[in-house]
Amino acid sequence: MGAVTNAVRVVRLDEVERTELPRASWSSMVLTEANCPGAKGSLGYSVFRPGTATAMVSHVVEELAFVVQGRGELQLEEGTCQYAAGQALYIPANTWHAVANTGDQDLIMVFTFPHPDYPPTERR
Repeated sequence: MGAVTNAVRVVRLDEVERTELPRASWSSMVLTEANCPGAKGSLGYSVFRPGTATAMVSHVVEELAFVVQGRGELQLEEGTCQYAAGQALYIPANTWHAVANTGDQDLIMVFTFPHPDYPPTERR
């Protein structure tokens, strides 16, 4: 784990586990209660390679995401929502969604949950 100063923690992305996704894409939960004891929220980082689309998921809490690079669409039960670098996404709790990289470069997103780790999630 990175530096610790008082209650402040610094965690490097390369210090946390990666979850492998389709097409050599990946995601990591960077800040969680496991490496930041007492944390009430969590922060993640994902890289989606061009052409990647995830399975549909629904979290018990809301999700906030910021698109650092690339473009894509959020696939929803009622349609799609386009997004690109420099934009933020708000996904309400219990909303079925899938991330798709529709661009020609890596889609990089930072996301957060009001939950101390990756929240309970249903998958389709």
